Amino acid sequence: SDCSCLQKGKYDYDLLVIGGGSGGLACSKEAAQLGQKVAVLDYVEPSAKGTKWGLGGTCVNVGCIPKKLMHQAALLGTAVKDAKKYGWQIPDTISHDWPTMAEAIQNHVKSLNWGHRVQLQDKKVKYMNLKGSLVDEHTVRGLSKAGKETVLTAKNIVIATGGRPKYPTNIPGAAEHGITNVALECAGFLKGIGLDTTVMVRSIALRGFDQQMASLVTDYMEAHGTRFAWKSVPNRVDKLSSGALQVTWTDTQTGSEHKDTFDSVLWAVGRAPETKALGLDKLGVQLNKETGKIVVGPDESTSVPNIYAFGDIGEGRPELTPTAIKAGKLLAHRLAGQSTELMNYDNVPTTVFTPLEYSCVGLSEEEAEKRHGKDGIEIYHAFYKPLEFTVAERDASQCYIKVVCEQGGNGKILGLHFTGPNAGEVAQGFAMGFQCGATYSHLIQTVGIHPTCAEEVVKVHITKRSGLDATVTGC
Repeated sequence: SDCSCLQKGKYDYDLLVIGGGSGGLACSKEAAQLGQKVAVLDYVEPSAKGTKWGLGGTCVNVGCIPKKLMHQAALLGTAVKDAKKYGWQIPDTISHDWPTMAEAIQNHVKSLNWGHRVQLQDKKVKYMNLKGSLVDEHTVRGLSKAGKETVLTAKNIVIATGGRPKYPTNIPGAAEHGITNVALECAGFLKGIGLDTTVMVRSIALRGFDQQMASLVTDYMEAHGTRFAWKSVPNRVDKLSSGALQVTWTDTQTGSEHKDTFDSVLWAVGRAPETKALGLDKLGVQLNKETGKIVVGPDESTSVPNIYAFGDIGEGRPELTPTAIKAGKLLAHRLAGQSTELMNYDNVPTTVFTPLEYSCVGLSEEEAEKRHGKDGIEIYHAFYKPLEFTVAERDASQCYIKVVCEQGGNGKILGLHFTGPNAGEVAQGFAMGFQCGATYSHLIQTVGIHPTCAEEVVKVHITKRSGLDATVTGC
């Protein structure tokens, strides 16, 4: 016991976390509550357009939170249109005021930044607004905005710096004249609040997701006025004297070149890990050559002892806030010697907040077929109409449910896919079933809640293999 006390004095901190996003904050707060001495470093490098933000990372500041609120703004616009059919007397022309929405959302985000700082203080985590880089496996150099250097030592170092949006470096004008974010979600809510929006797609939409579901999402968007330039690649962006941006692109199927002008150009070509400035190479921290992400083990360990990495920066990890939070808390418990439990990255549910929301958990149809063979899976599906669409006379042709099961036995559920209103709220509960080894038998034994969209999931009975019409009839 004497020995461990001496060890304690050896470093400034038990745990030093680089990155104050969802994962880094969760990890540092959890470690502090377990009695560890913890510091967290967070620093936001301004974007190409000079945009900066506060503590909390991508999700809080420029990701999930503002995105979902803007999505909600667009859904309310649709609700106002529906309201007329339900008897609400509403003037024919309604318009959306961007500054009102933007200010309200930014105020909420600022309250979250403040909340994070207060929580760190309450939990005795030392927060420093410094840009951290590694010196050795126990030492971090922190650089302030003014260029002042602070050297910190810790028993364990955790890297949770996430990623930043990529600009295509080979396209003239891309970075100078563009902003960045998420493609379909942004296009959807921008169109939803009344802005003319075009999405350029070089290959497929929603790469990595079930492609039948992805098509339903984009079909719905196209039907509701979002333009798509499919199989097209941009060549250049030029600013005209009027201030408008002229985009030149090539249709890869015909080889023909096109031009059009836009007020804004948004690049949504993925995110790159923030590994460059961390000084990982001189320590020999192994990176994936292609992605630049850190190669990690099941316990989030890197190739260098005492250095861990998790969240979006970890190779092969889902780029999702809840997985980062959960992984961070579990890592804190392991580093404090309180547990050996590892993060389970299988069957993580997620939602795409497009105008028609899409939620999934488990395997896509393609992935299930790859693993089990076409004859090894049974797919139950249904096209359904949400009750609220009826009076509103809304088209429900893209509202669809697909349950991918193992063939034979009780039909273990491998994947569940849902497009429709409140998709995230529907899938969250079903995701728990995956943790319990849910089967098709369990699903159809479950009594539905009437009238809901979610009950259609427990009623799926038509197989794709049968070729029968999967449209739900009756109330």
